[in-house]
Amino acid sequence: MIETISKWFWWDRLWLPYNLMWTDLEDKEGRVYAKASHLYITVPLAVAFLVVRYLFERLIATPCAALLGVREPTRPKVAHNSVLELHFISHSRNPRQADIDGLSKKCSLTPRQVERWFRRRRNRDRPGVLKKFREASWRLAFYFCASVGGLVALYDKEWFYDTRQMWVGYPKQSMLESQYWYYILEMGFYWSLLLSITFDVKRKDFKEQIIHHLATLILLSFSWCANYIRVGTLVMLVHDASDVLLESAKLFNYAKWEKTCNSLFVVFAIVFLVTRLIIFPFWIIHCTWVYPLDHYPPFFGYYFFNVMLVVLLLLHIFWAYLILRMVKKFLFGSLTKDERSDNEEDEGESSLTEDNDGHLKATNGSANHH
Repeated sequence: MIETISKWFWWDRLWLPYNLMWTDLEDKEGRVYAKASHLYITVPLAVAFLVVRYLFERLIATPCAALLGVREPTRPKVAHNSVLELHFISHSRNPRQADIDGLSKKCSLTPRQVERWFRRRRNRDRPGVLKKFREASWRLAFYFCASVGGLVALYDKEWFYDTRQMWVGYPKQSMLESQYWYYILEMGFYWSLLLSITFDVKRKDFKEQIIHHLATLILLSFSWCANYIRVGTLVMLVHDASDVLLESAKLFNYAKWEKTCNSLFVVFAIVFLVTRLIIFPFWIIHCTWVYPLDHYPPFFGYYFFNVMLVVLLLLHIFWAYLILRMVKKFLFGSLTKDERSDNEEDEGESSLTEDNDGHLKATNGSANHH
């Protein structure tokens, strides 16, 4: 049965244009083609990335944080209370007023003391600014190297300037060594992000991040196997460009370099909107949707590849909404946090409850953000 499923999955008619078979993409006549077996190395490479990341965060990112004055804020200790701890773990991290009143009677505490205990307990579980700084430093290092490497690999290629050239001779386009390493390293990195997402700083767009990583890996894997490598390299380059600025802005935000952070964020917002909402749909998706039809009739792989690009585009629109909302707050002087962050609550006497979306809101005060 497994053999039958494998034959069906790798059926030529699904992934390749009409009149072409996988045998046409075997190494011959001096041409070297990408093979599915090449992708096996990306999984152990992801593990290697995690090891390198561990060393980088402790040997490089931590000293850099100290140089920039990044320090963990002092958090008040949480008094041990078995009744409140049980409610926190098994019922709710944000008890409603009725629950607070009931717990205060059980513990012989005032409602305000119960609120303060839950507030401190939630803060204890939130990642510290040093952890955020380390993560952002690692991503910045990779995205910067990937962007430079991508430009070096593509600057002298004709399809970088004329996307119609991407399809000349397709799919019999020999794979270049620079393309091999660009793909393998990017895929290994995205696998490492997927593997580490459960213990990284969890943000409000956690689900969207998982969808993005999976869509990216599926897109890169398919483009590799179907020899859409030229398109894939452009997709990676467009995505990495704005990420460099985003991670840089985060670092200066954690270091409380407000002016530098704000300047970088504005530049990031412009680059993101240009690359993700203009270049990506009107340059890359256009060239994958329109130009291939000049060379062969549409087939399943053609539709599948373009649908995955559209999935990424929809995620870009979602993040663009968050970015524009932050830009609006920045222009009106009220930008104090990352819209995706789970921020630490104030130790003041405000009463914090949940709104309908599950986000914290202040009913008699405000939340303090990094």
